[in-house]
Amino acid sequence: MSVVLIIFCVLAAVTLATAFLTVFSKNPIHSAIYLVICFFSIAGHYLLLNAQFLAIVHVIVYSGAIMILFLFTIMLMNLNEQREVHRPRITRLGAVVSFCLICLILIAIFVNSKPIVGEYTATGEDYQSIKVLGKILLNEYMVPFEFASILLLVAMIGAVLLSKKEKLEK
Repeated sequence: MSVVLIIFCVLAAVTLATAFLTVFSKNPIHSAIYLVICFFSIAGHYLLLNAQFLAIVHVIVYSGAIMILFLFTIMLMNLNEQREVHRPRITRLGAVVSFCLICLILIAIFVNSKPIVGEYTATGEDYQSIKVLGKILLNEYMVPFEFASILLLVAMIGAVLLSKKEKLEK
């Protein structure tokens, strides 16, 4: 076994374990911490694929900014309280049946899929380079890039307005 395969197996195990712990943890703060670990392990997968820029952006955006927003949301909503309504058994049964059906469909798709075999044509462009990536983002994809920034700004303003407490009039 090569070193890369061992690292991949360890990262895959960490990713899957922390993803399951994120979903099944009762404490929302622990779920957020498990999600951060999952994000870092996914960044490790990007490094194995020789996509250093994507790994760094993933760590900065997801593990940094998005998780801070999640933690603020958890703290503002006070999700740590133990007054969760118990769901009826039929709802749990429906969730389990839906999960099993989706798993069966995905397994059938993976078993019946055929790899795409074709000739790979290289254009000579190095899309790993930050210089080339910056030119593509800010020339060809300028409008979607700006739409994404406006969308993030509106979401941030909305989060601030939602978390703001209203003053009671006397």
